[in-house]
Amino acid sequence: MSAHDTDAAMITAQQAAQVLGEAAGIERHDIALVLGSGWGGAADLLGETIADTAAEDVPGFHAPAVPGHGGRLRTIRLENGTHALVLGARRHFYEGRDATATAHGVRVAAAAGCSTLVLTNGCGGLNSAYSAGSVVLLEDHINLTGATPLTGADFVDLTDLYSSRLRGVAREIDPSLQEGVYVQFSGPQYETPAEVRMAKTLGGDLVGMSTALEAIAARAAGLEIMGLSLVTNLAAGIQETPLSHEEVIEAGQEAGPRISQLLARIVSRISEG
Repeated sequence: MSAHDTDAAMITAQQAAQVLGEAAGIERHDIALVLGSGWGGAADLLGETIADTAAEDVPGFHAPAVPGHGGRLRTIRLENGTHALVLGARRHFYEGRDATATAHGVRVAAAAGCSTLVLTNGCGGLNSAYSAGSVVLLEDHINLTGATPLTGADFVDLTDLYSSRLRGVAREIDPSLQEGVYVQFSGPQYETPAEVRMAKTLGGDLVGMSTALEAIAARAAGLEIMGLSLVTNLAAGIQETPLSHEEVIEAGQEAGPRISQLLARIVSRISEG
């Protein structure tokens, strides 16, 4: 991607942020959430929705391409008066869009004024300590997409990419939360058993098709990041039955109320400062 394309992407993000700010009637947002499979119900628990916009009405966003994925962007006023931007229109790398398009949502969050970003996903588990329905805090990731949302000599430090401070806040809410390393593959096919073994050998605990590229772009934009994964199934070669998207949706629906309450409590604590 050229510097011109990067500038164009930033301009589109600013235009989207302006549309969302005008829809909500506010000058800035404070915290952004990307809600992956199973996490959508958290938005209803955060506070009062003051704007709800279809993705296709906001520059750079599109209607969801996959059943079970959200397609709306909401502004929610939290109890303390701060504002959360809920990005229910995640753009996945496997949809045939490049890494810049995948990072659009988090760049909009930064342009909207957010200082904190919470990334969530549904994923496969590699670690035998995780069972379906487990929530895992991301302590790090491995990007196996072969892509990056950055351009040129943009040397961004990823040492504490998933904020240790925010992980501490989450463990104050739920001390039982485990931590793990997320491995992003490009998808849309599920990983083979051999790829799963490779990811585990490399130090991975979780596998999925989102999050890492978004986190890189968010750090480059100066956001503090928390990552939360819902283990919807065990990965190929570990789970004996075939994998399916329907299984992911079902697991998300079953865990939804529990994990939504957890996320709402974490966001409430983070927003207190």
